[in-house]
Order: sequence, then C-alpha cells, then structure tokens
Amino acid sequence: MIPRLSDNISVIARSRELNADAIEIVVTLPTYKRPEWVLKTLASLKEQRTARKFAVIVIENDAEAREGAKAAEPLITSGEVPGMVIVAHERGNCSAYNAGWMTAFVHFPNFTHILVIDDDEIATTGWMESMARAAYEFEADIVGAPQIQVFEDPANEVWSSHPVFQPPYKKSGRVDALYSSGNLLVARQVPEMLGTPFLDPMFNFIGGGDSDFLSRAKQSGFSLAWCAEAPVRETVPARRVEKSWIRARGLRNGVISTLVEQRKRSSERYGNARTMAKSLVLLAVSPFRALVQLVLSRSFSTASYPVHVGLGRVMAHFGYANEQYRHAEKN
Repeated sequence: MIPRLSDNISVIARSRELNADAIEIVVTLPTYKRPEWVLKTLASLKEQRTARKFAVIVIENDAEAREGAKAAEPLITSGEVPGMVIVAHERGNCSAYNAGWMTAFVHFPNFTHILVIDDDEIATTGWMESMARAAYEFEADIVGAPQIQVFEDPANEVWSSHPVFQPPYKKSGRVDALYSSGNLLVARQVPEMLGTPFLDPMFNFIGGGDSDFLSRAKQSGFSLAWCAEAPVRETVPARRVEKSWIRARGLRNGVISTLVEQRKRSSERYGNARTMAKSLVLLAVSPFRALVQLVLSRSFSTASYPVHVGLGRVMAHFGYANEQYRHAEKN
C-alpha cells in the first residue's frame, strides 16, 4: 500500500486538462541547478514517437532557487509536455527519486510503468517505445538501457573507453543484474512490492541507491533485461575526465559494491565476514587486473580503475563514504 504524498513534497504545476486516469507511463525527471539542461531533456521527451499515454514528473531538488522548476513550469502548465512539476524538499538523489515515484502513485492511479531519465540526458525519439517493447518482449519487470557519453569538449572523446563510461552490456536480452537508474523502465509492481522508501536515503549523497534498489528487486524475484536499442545521450562536462574525479568515482563504486553486498547478505550467517573476505580478495588481485588492463588499454587511468574499486570496497568496511553527490552541481 503506497501512502499519501509526504509533507516534504510540494506540487507547484500541473498540465491543464491532464487526464491522469489514462496515463500508462510516468516519466520521472529529477533536476538540480540545471535549468538549461532540463529544458533539453523535456524537448526530447516532447518528441517521443509513441501512441502510449505518458506524463512527465519534473522533480526539483533545489527547494530554494528552484531554477529547474521555473524553467519547466511553462511547458508543463501549457500541456506542451504533459505532466507535473514538484519540489522534493529533502535534498539528495534518492529523496528526489522517491518523491517522483510517490507522486506517480498518488496522481496517476492506472500507470503501469515508470521511466527514469536524468536532467543531463537526452532521449532518442524511439526511446520510450523501445523500452516498453523490451519489457514485453523479454517479459521483464525492469529494463535498463545505455547512456551514450557526449563529451562537452570533443577532445575528451578519448575517455569514452574508460570503465566508468562503459555500459555493462552490448546486446539486448535478459540479464542477471542492472546497476544504474540513469536510463531505466520499472514496472509498477516492483516499487509497490518493495515499499517505501523506494530508494534508501542512506545513499543520497554517495550514489548507489539505484544499485541497491535493483539488487533488492532481483532478490525479490523480479526479472531484469537490457535494451541496447533505447539509448539516451548523457552530457559529460570536462571536470568528469579529471584524474581526481575518475579516481573518486572508482573509490565510490567500490564503496557502493560493498554496501549493496552487505545488505544482500544481511540475513546470511557470517554474511559480513564473507563480504569482507571478498573485498580483500578483490583488492589483492586488483594489481594483476590492472596490469592486464594496462597492456590492453595502454592507459594508466584505465589500469588503475580496478585498484580504486578494490580500495573502495575495503575502505567501506571501515566507514569510508565518498559523497560525490553532496555538491551535485560540481559532480
């Protein structure tokens, strides 16, 4: 049972003549200090080639300035892009997602799927239809799809092969795991069964709330698939190819891996000890994996990635958390 809207959520705009009962797909679009970018995302959603009835929920996570909400409000209110604009007053990635999904349940009683896109992403015209068809074709409760990197500085294209920018799969089909919500379709029954909070706020500023949600969904018996035909284009600012950011992302990914596995094994006997043992093994073998990567890629940054992940995994056992999303505008 999904409860009423939280006091931490404010509805500030809604499309005129929006037939909420007819909506099949709800697209949730969180935004934070990116008014120009969110308009580009909305423009791509407006151009979707589909007969499916959909609505967009823009989730403003900057409760003070509300730049994204102000930019999106005219498009939403006019119905040019059907949907709503809300403010998620509690800061953080997971809190924004939770606010959007909660709003979907309260305001769109008959929706069947939630689609997730971020405010630094642009959807292809066939994105929505491809994701919906993949869910049907593969009988999947959750479908992930690629985030194609578009570097603000074309000279940074050389970084496109780095592991932090690579999708986990190349071909469409059923998969055993998904890791990101940046391009995701979720059937209604998944959050309905897992309950609130949908994404754990403990991951608000670390990231990884999506990985944890997807891991719990898989454990609960929901099926996962990948749709290579439904990419979104993700803008990569220059700061994300700086060595400090790449290193921090590797450490963060290691931390998330440990935290998700700890939760997964929480009911097992010696679950924490087994997770710790795995972390130590991964750290121990990471120099050898790094050497292989160095030979294959001839890139020290790519080669050091498994070492950073291994370090992050072990450091997480001692309370380390790299909050890359604490200042999202700088991430």
